[in-house]
Amino acid sequence: MFAITDYYLLGLSREYYLLIAMRSVVVGLCLFLALIIARRGSYSRIWLHAMPLWILATGIILIVPLRPESLSTQITAVVVATMAFYLLIPNLLTVVTFASLYLSIGFLISAILFAEIAPVDTLRLALLLVMTNVVGFCALLRLESLQRKQFALLHEARDKNRQLLKEIAHRKSLEEQLRMVAERDALTGLNSRSHFMKRAKALLQSSRREQAPFSLFMIDVDHFKRINDTWGHSHGDWVLARISEACAHALRPTDVIGRFGGEEFVVALPDTGPDDALIVAERLKTQVAELPLKEEMSELCLSVTIGIAIAHGEEVDLQALISRADQSLYAGKRDGRNRVVISRKGREE
Repeated sequence: MFAITDYYLLGLSREYYLLIAMRSVVVGLCLFLALIIARRGSYSRIWLHAMPLWILATGIILIVPLRPESLSTQITAVVVATMAFYLLIPNLLTVVTFASLYLSIGFLISAILFAEIAPVDTLRLALLLVMTNVVGFCALLRLESLQRKQFALLHEARDKNRQLLKEIAHRKSLEEQLRMVAERDALTGLNSRSHFMKRAKALLQSSRREQAPFSLFMIDVDHFKRINDTWGHSHGDWVLARISEACAHALRPTDVIGRFGGEEFVVALPDTGPDDALIVAERLKTQVAELPLKEEMSELCLSVTIGIAIAHGEEVDLQALISRADQSLYAGKRDGRNRVVISRKGREE
């Protein structure tokens, strides 16, 4: 743009071509350095960011010997460039300060040497440039201070967000642990009694809507008190854990098993009629009998008694179904244990 003004002032003279060449070199170098900074530059390479400022300042200074008569115009350009250095180059206060001082001092020396200005004008120009640098320096210093405060606040907000996320994750973990404690039996890992009742009731209602068969097992470990009295409660707990594993492996993924209390387990089997229930119960009883025991318990013959209740037509009372299965269970225990007893419409088989 300045080349247009230079043409009207200088014509096609030697000074005009020198100005064109100088400005082309300055612009070309600045664009080249901007490309390098965009690709490889970082604020750790301060010298790389400083070079465009020094090149641009040198170009402005060289205008004075090439066009000394335009000094008044160049003073405005120097002031604008100095303020631009301070305001448009953030986070590089040291670099910008040295580049601005280089521009101001170099321009003042060039004006004295080539424009032959009077001492009074020299003093005015020096004061103007000093004031420009002071204002620009203070403005950039203030801006950097605000940026540091903003960064500190942002960093603090991020720390608080991280702490909040950690607290939320911790609370979710605690909620999950509480849920596991409420839903799972601590010893066997099976459903707790309350959680089993909730799931079994939903399965029973679903079976009624779909008019599908539904069976329920009550399982009791035979002579469990003798196990505790003979080998201790730790061995009794171990036996319960092994039996619960055997029962879980013998059932389908759709079946629900829970620890009902003590040595009793309860199983809900959707889509299971009387014949299939008997097959599953016999298989489960056999697997328990075949469980490997500890060496000191080799004389123990592990067995379970299973009571089965079948839901009838419109029956949706889970507690009544459990009561019938419990009656079948005690009938099996009275008859000698280690057996499967099924309740069919009020009678046991």
